[in-house]
Amino acid sequence: MPGKPVNDLRGMLAGMEPALDERAWQFAADASVDRTSEAFALIRETEGTTLVLPVDTKRASPTFARITLQVYSDLEGVGLTAAVSTALANVGIACNVIAAFHHDHIFVPWDRRQEAMDLLSTLSCEASGRG
Repeated sequence: MPGKPVNDLRGMLAGMEPALDERAWQFAADASVDRTSEAFALIRETEGTTLVLPVDTKRASPTFARITLQVYSDLEGVGLTAAVSTALANVGIACNVIAAFHHDHIFVPWDRRQEAMDLLSTLSCEASGRG
């Protein structure tokens, strides 16, 4: 990844460039551990392991869209998660955030994915002075 990670809130918001993954995702508990090779993420908690997996039509589970914030956000940067989740919450869109080394990944209900994308794009434009 070229350049240094961005750690100021305005810079993180301005550089978000949200990208929507075409695939649908589900969160699954221990029963799907045999599918770890397919998982986008694996999280170990005291209560058990959670996997974020491509949708399995046999599972009756909520379906989510993954939006990747393209900004190379610093792991010690303050406010990006709060700003994004607050903006989504203000219009009633639930979100689950997974922060990785280079990017943050926002999981929103599948049927509200385009609304979430539009909102995050607007938030980014406003922070950059383009909106």
